[in-house]
Amino acid sequence: MHFTYKTKGVCSSAIDFDVEAGKVHNVTFTGGCNGNSKGVSALAEGMDIDEVIRRIQGIHCGWKPTSCPDQLSKALLQAKEKLG
Repeated sequence: MHFTYKTKGVCSSAIDFDVEAGKVHNVTFTGGCNGNSKGVSALAEGMDIDEVIRRIQGIHCGWKPTSCPDQLSKALLQAKEKLG
């Protein structure tokens, strides 16, 4: 299933991704740091949704209380709720 998440408090404005059989696929960030976004996307590809959340939840970006990886964890948690 495809999801779009509007980010808050970071440079990227949205995250698009798919969740199929509990695995994360096709993560793309709109805006933000291009290299870091591509790196996070590549690392999450094919990984179990709970493992991605566990690894990236709570990461901060400098003085900000969140980060693009942390926003991805929030997006994945929201997707899990919708998937039931």
